[in-house]
Parts: sequence; C-alpha cells; structure tokens
Amino acid sequence: MTYDYIIVGAGSAGCILASRLSQSGRHNVLLVEAGGNDNSFWFKIPVGYSRSYYDPRVNWMYYSEPEAQLHDRSIYVPRGKVQGGSGSINAMIFVRGAREDFDDWSRAGNPGWAYDDVLPYFRKLETHAGGASPWHGGKGPIHVTPMRGMTHRITDAFLESCRALGLPMNEDFNGASIEGAGVYDVNTNRGQRSHSSAEYLRPALGRPNLVIERDTQVGRLTFAADGRVTGIEVRQGGEKRIFSARKEVILAAGAVGSPQIMQLSGLGNGAALKAVGLDVRRHLPAVGQNMQDHLCASYYYRATIPTLNGEFGSLFGQAKLGLQYLLTGKGPFAMSVNQAGGFFRGTGDEAQPNIQLYFNPLSYRIPKDPKAGLKPEPYPGYLICFNSCRPASRGSVAITSADPRTAPEIRPNYLSANRDIEEVVQGSRLVRRIASASALSTVTAEEVSPGPSLDSDEALIDYFRENSGSIYHLCGTCAMGPDEQASVVDAQLKVHGIEGLRIVDASIFPKITAGNINAPTMMVAEKGADLILRDAA
Repeated sequence: MTYDYIIVGAGSAGCILASRLSQSGRHNVLLVEAGGNDNSFWFKIPVGYSRSYYDPRVNWMYYSEPEAQLHDRSIYVPRGKVQGGSGSINAMIFVRGAREDFDDWSRAGNPGWAYDDVLPYFRKLETHAGGASPWHGGKGPIHVTPMRGMTHRITDAFLESCRALGLPMNEDFNGASIEGAGVYDVNTNRGQRSHSSAEYLRPALGRPNLVIERDTQVGRLTFAADGRVTGIEVRQGGEKRIFSARKEVILAAGAVGSPQIMQLSGLGNGAALKAVGLDVRRHLPAVGQNMQDHLCASYYYRATIPTLNGEFGSLFGQAKLGLQYLLTGKGPFAMSVNQAGGFFRGTGDEAQPNIQLYFNPLSYRIPKDPKAGLKPEPYPGYLICFNSCRPASRGSVAITSADPRTAPEIRPNYLSANRDIEEVVQGSRLVRRIASASALSTVTAEEVSPGPSLDSDEALIDYFRENSGSIYHLCGTCAMGPDEQASVVDAQLKVHGIEGLRIVDASIFPKITAGNINAPTMMVAEKGADLILRDAA
C-alpha cells in the first residue's frame, strides 16, 4: 500500500500529525501504532492512569540499565503502547515550560523555535477554561482545566506555607512567568482526559484519506537506491508487510522508539551499528544520544487531618469517590493527584527557577512488584516531590540487537553531572523549609521519610540516590540542531542527510524544558505539521 505520508507512532505527537496532515483531504495518510485502541473507560477517567502503570498490554514497561549513581538500581521507564501513547497513561499535568527553554533552543542554532515563535502553536492546540487571551487559546482541540478551587484543603496549607516564606505565588504557570507556587492545570474536558487521541485523532478517523494500522510494530525504514526513505517494514499479526510513502515518513515514536527505529534502519553511530550486525546507511553519531529526563524523589509526611489516603485506601471511600465522579464529573477521580507545586530558585543566586515541586494530598509508594498495585500509606499523609528543572546529566538509548522486538538499552546516567547533585540538596532543603512553615507544619505530625535524623547534605543525597525515580519525561534522543555530528534533525525537523524522513516528537528537544513535557510535545507536533504542509504546498 502507498500513501503520501506515513506517521510512525499514534502518541501525543502522532495523533496531531495525522489530524493536521489529513485535514485538507489532499493527502493520503497512514498512521501506524504498535499498540491497540484506547477506547476503554479507564483511558477516559483521569484517575485511570493508576491502572495502566504496570499493564504490559498498554505499556512498554521499560527498565533502564543499572544506574551507577543510584546504587546500581534499574529505573522503571513506562511508555505508552496504545493509541494516544504516553498521553493516554500520564497524569495530565499541563505545563508548557519557561520562555528561556525555547529561547535556548533558538540560540542553539534552531531558528523559528524561540518562545515567541512557538507560543502561537501552544495557543492553537488549546481551549483554556478561562477563554482566549494573549497567553491562552480558546478554540483548540485540547481542553485545559485549572484545578484551582477543586483541590484538597491540605493543599491550601502548602500554598500558605509558600506564601509565609515569601516565595512568589503564581496563578498561571502557562502565563507570563513559570516561577512561583500554585495549583497545576490539567488537560481534561468535563472530567475526562483531553489528549491528542481523543481530541485530534478520533474525530479525524472518519476521513477517507486517513488510515490507522494498530498492533503493528515497525521494524525498519525502507530506502530507494539513492538513499531516500521510501516507506516502512512492519510486523503485523506475525507477518511482515511493507508500506510505501510518496512524500515523507515521519517518526513520532517517542524518545525511545524513534532512535530505536533509526538505528535498526542503519542510521546512527556506525561502530555501534556494526557491533550488532547492521549495515551502516549513514553515520549519525547523535542518534540515541543526549537523552534527558527529570529525576524525582518524594518526602513523606504524616498529617493530623484527613487526606486522600483514607478515601483511596478503602473500598467504601473509593466507591464514594466513584459515585461522585459518575454523578457530577468532579472530585479526585476527575483530577490529577499532583494538585499543586511550582517552580522555585533553589538558592537566591539562581538566575531562574531550577527546582520543580509537586504537592500531593495522597501519599503512596510505588511497589517494586507490578502485581501489587498502587496503594496509599496506611495513615493520613501527603507527599512533596521535587526534581531539577533542567538536569545537566545526559544519557542514551541504544539497540543491542537487529531484532526490533528486543528492547533497547536505556542508560539515563542520572546524577552524572555535579550540578544535578547540587540541586538535589537545594530541592531537599526547599521541601523541608516549606513543610516546616506555619500553615503546613500545623497540620503535620511528622516527616516519615527520609525522617529528621537524616539532615546532612550527604545523608539527603544518599536518600535521593536510593529512592529517586524517573518522572517519565524522556526526551532529546534525536535532538534538533545545525550540526549532524551533534544533532539528528535540523530546524525543519528533517533528518540530516536523509531525504524523505522527519522526526516529530519529544526526541527532538535539544534541551529538556522546565516542567512536564506533554504540552511542549504537542506543540512540536502542531509546528511540525505546519512545516510539512508548507513544503507540500
């Protein structure tokens, strides 16, 4: 079968690309997804992400290689394996990032990617509950809902403690500035997950010029004699098939999948490809390099007032919350459990906010056994989680086999940069300052872990090494830049030296953005679709 465009990956970016490229009716588009459909009720209800966390039917459930700086622990790396990708299984916190993030992209040799260039695309994809404004869109597919006014009362104590410390307050992390404490926005619509599968792809699937092939894993790209990409080879139901593209193949398989497909196709570090028995089609040493992620750890507190632990921890409480949700579309089941937080300067001499916090009125520990399920702590509690906004450590994704069914090696190299270790101390001290401030301290019985006995910088760093985990913001593995030795795509998202191939997903981030990366990934897709359509005009 031959199409004008083939999009690999029906994730947050791929769903948007499929909708935009098929919108005019002029182009025939094929969208290929390794997973199945996301039509289950649990993908619609916001709290449903707890069910997909350890579900191999909809989650690739990757693990990193043992991390030297994290006591040789292998870190869990969930990735969506379902229509909607990770946007179908994430916690829906909607944060664009800081102005400086995108201005840095532009200064690194990527014209057209400064904040003022990308803001129109953020506005284009959004319908904000507050309506259109210079910062927000009012007619976009993704619905964005502030959680202000709906949060648990202990969340108010967190905000009051921040105010008591003189920390800046922020009513809108997606407005003029990202700095300060506040309540997060979530991408929900009338109590249901509002993501690119629901809002872009599903309405577009009725178009005769858009075809989706689910449960179809891409093995490699196909090429013409002159080196141009002509299509993809896939495995579908145990059989191999080839789909051809007249114009372009667009990889939107994410920070793990896109470099994996590139490498399987002979595009990557030549020596590494030869080592696994692959012919080198083009030496692109940056493929799979530059991997970045936000690494986080949580501080656990016992509260003197009820928190969500009680309701989430009992069948009666869950039934009560479920009934509330079914009758009103509101309540904790309609929200993210990460209700508040913000972006702060870890010390007074930081040039910009460098620590992100999440305040959660539900304290729980992620079990090592996937069958155990996520359960609240057996007491009224809350947690405060923190991570560096822009970690300096860089990792990699690399195939170890020519078989596409073999998971690639993921090596984040967390805390390999001294700067990241400094920010562990900054974040730890900031969390304790806030928990000790007036409003929050009055409803806190004790710090459960790490506990007050761990107070030296060395002890707090060691706690972080032992208890930290990914916050699932992998990006950068097919980075955008002008130099093909240090990057993979140019500012038009075209792969250096390869005709007919683009990459449009979080893997093209030159540097990770401050905050959650789902919103900037969708922005990249909106802008990427425009770039593709301009070339087709």
